[in-house]
Amino acid sequence: MSHVLILGGDGYLGWPTAMHFSARGYDVTVVDNYMRRNACVEIDVGMLYPIPTLMERAKIWHERTGKEIKVLIGDLQEPEVMRSLFSGPLSYSWAVNSGFTGMPDTVIHYAEQPSAPYSLMDYKRADITITNNLRVTNNLMFAVRDYSRDTHIIKLGTMGEYGTPNIDIEEGWLEIEHNGRKGKFLFPRQAGSIYHTTKVMDTDLMWFGVRMWDLKVTDLMQGPVYGIETEEMKVDPRLKTLFNYDEVFGTIVNRFIVQAVCGYPLTVYGKGGQTRGYLNIKDTLQCVHKSEQSPANSGELRIFNQIMETFSANELAEKVHAVGCDLGYDVKINHIDNPRKEAEEHYYNPAYQGLIEIGVEPHYLTDEVISELMNLVAQYKQSIRTDVIFKGIKW
Repeated sequence: MSHVLILGGDGYLGWPTAMHFSARGYDVTVVDNYMRRNACVEIDVGMLYPIPTLMERAKIWHERTGKEIKVLIGDLQEPEVMRSLFSGPLSYSWAVNSGFTGMPDTVIHYAEQPSAPYSLMDYKRADITITNNLRVTNNLMFAVRDYSRDTHIIKLGTMGEYGTPNIDIEEGWLEIEHNGRKGKFLFPRQAGSIYHTTKVMDTDLMWFGVRMWDLKVTDLMQGPVYGIETEEMKVDPRLKTLFNYDEVFGTIVNRFIVQAVCGYPLTVYGKGGQTRGYLNIKDTLQCVHKSEQSPANSGELRIFNQIMETFSANELAEKVHAVGCDLGYDVKINHIDNPRKEAEEHYYNPAYQGLIEIGVEPHYLTDEVISELMNLVAQYKQSIRTDVIFKGIKW
């Protein structure tokens, strides 16, 4: 099997992706510097349950499955750290000790500060977001250019790059006719946070690398993800992925589930008409795997909108409310002043057929799925900190 390198392998999506590929016989290497874990400690937002270190999780995985996930701890903002992943261990003792061999067939790029609220807490966090996200992406682009142009880059983008335009959102590209001439351009982007702005810039960097050096890139414009368990996590409870339920790092469905279980009113911002595309964490793994199996061509920036269905914030709150009440929870919905500058009522019609066409089979946010999530969260009810759920970060 081919070698898959996962940047950001400790994260909510990175660790499940590592196990998913390893379970299917791939040679997997993960890199991380614990940026998200450290940020959670710094701003004092808890996770639902404790998570072993990346090294410890890889050891547990090996003990339970006999399969190896190589782990490198390093800061990918540093160009030489990134380049060492392709040019060999060089002088990095952590790389030598891991037995890393280099030249990945596929790189999956999750190594970014992933939170819009964090990016707008203050100028320092904005700087951290911009510096980390753009440097890592730029370093990756040049490393692949210089050492391994056949490597397929799968970059995690975000549907937030598009904003909420008053036209249908195509999958990355738009045909334009102007003054009698036609052309194909990246779909206009209008990001709503510093984080989302860095993702726009990521796409532009990759598009530059594709045009200049014929790189092979798949850009997955992902919507908010929900869920905890994947098939691989059932191997051992210590292999669960990290799970945030706070306003800063928790996604809306995961937050609402936790709020319902602990009796905290569901925090719907403003009118609640904000509509987005969502997907189950199991579908993230499918999307990335199917993209790896059918890579982009040399000189191609292939873009998929990685969502499976759309909901407004009100619709999500009503679904969680209904299931929670059926399970005996006293679930309340609270419309609060919107801390964000965003449209609360808008048109939203994105296309998202590309991944289905390459074989992804969607999971949907059914009552059963919500019920399963609530039952899982309920096991950790005593550890939920209601004081970190909402901090009121404004922009």
